Amino acid sequence: MSATAEANDTKQRKRFKIPFAWQLLIGLALGLVLGFAAREWSVAWLGTTLETIGTLFVQLLFLIVPFLVFTAIVASIANLRNLANAGRLVAKTLGWFALTSAIAVGIGLAIGLTTNPGEGVTLTSPAAAPETTGSWTDFLTGIIPTNVVDAFVNVNVLQIVFVAIVVGAAAAKLGPKAEPFLKFNESALALIQKALWWVIRLAPIGTAALIGNAVFAYGWDLLEPLAVFSIDIYVGALIVMLVVYPVLLRLVAKVSPVQFFRKAWPAIQFAFVSRSSVGTLPLAQRIVTDRLGVDRNYASFASPFGATTKMDGCAAIYPAIAAIFVAQVYNVPLGVQDYLLIAFVSVIGSAATAGLTGATVMLTLTLSTLGLPLEGVGLLLAIDPIMDMIRTATNVTGQMVVPVIVAKSEKLLDREVYDAKPVPLDAESAFGGTGSEGSEEPPRKGEPALQPA
Repeated sequence: MSATAEANDTKQRKRFKIPFAWQLLIGLALGLVLGFAAREWSVAWLGTTLETIGTLFVQLLFLIVPFLVFTAIVASIANLRNLANAGRLVAKTLGWFALTSAIAVGIGLAIGLTTNPGEGVTLTSPAAAPETTGSWTDFLTGIIPTNVVDAFVNVNVLQIVFVAIVVGAAAAKLGPKAEPFLKFNESALALIQKALWWVIRLAPIGTAALIGNAVFAYGWDLLEPLAVFSIDIYVGALIVMLVVYPVLLRLVAKVSPVQFFRKAWPAIQFAFVSRSSVGTLPLAQRIVTDRLGVDRNYASFASPFGATTKMDGCAAIYPAIAAIFVAQVYNVPLGVQDYLLIAFVSVIGSAATAGLTGATVMLTLTLSTLGLPLEGVGLLLAIDPIMDMIRTATNVTGQMVVPVIVAKSEKLLDREVYDAKPVPLDAESAFGGTGSEGSEEPPRKGEPALQPA
């Protein structure tokens, strides 16, 4: 085949190629249809197939995530070791995590006090307390692993982040002696990113299976007995996502919120169906760097750390409204000091959720701190999967907003990348590959340089 014919063939294939974001939307729509069909006509084999495919996809993500988090954080700390603003970046990131969580829990409390979600809910049968509960002791002792291997095997992201920070800081202090290890870590990170690209390409199929299984297994009829509570959670999450975050992006970061959601939507959508901040981490981190223009060295720290501790949906909105709900169901009066305690627990205890599916641990931590019956958690378990969708979408949105705000304040945000047309998320060149045309990813034009100490 001649060079001209090859070029024409390449153009033809690109012309009919469906953008990755559209592939995800098609997967979402197909999953809704398949899940509805399986549930409406009781097609058990279809429901089982959707569950199996969705489970396998999430397992693939979780297989890679622990090593991605470890190598990325070690590399980021090593790359930042000579920078004067490294400590300030960490402090600002934590500060914005806490501030946005406080705003989210305030919105949750306001909605709960306005709508009274627990009024009129009667206990037809006694609910059981969950077998696994959260406590401040478990949270504090859970940061440090008793066995490093177990932290990776169980995908305890918080513990993996802790180990990575210690290893990265030690390597930075060790100096030249640590260079062989850091070189190996960089190679391992590149290898993991390459494998991760293969998994990301399966995301449309995974999306179809996950949302289809959710519709088949739970449907929407579970929301009826707890309609007010369910609506409260969704309204609170949407206010944070579509009002609070855009205001911060516009007024603080001075960037376009529309452009943010245009580029971040695939990760938000995937978080909704996967119900896992950790599972969405690879896609979210890629969007933060390749689409939103956040410096890679900073994003490689902020994204994994955010997937562990930045939980505005699971750890702020949900426990605030749920605590009011449980108190009203069991006729336990709450005072101003109790509401302040809810806010404190939500902001400080966010890391207790550890980026895993579900917020039961965080809710039990809140209820036990307030002295409310833990049996109240059992009342909400039936609708938890449906609530978890919007909670996780809110988590992941906040995990992408904060790095943009901090990066902008530290001149680590490439505005040309942020304002540009979204790059294809399935382009291999942007994720440790060589690109569809065999060329490495070009350096960003005008990317702000980090200032040396």
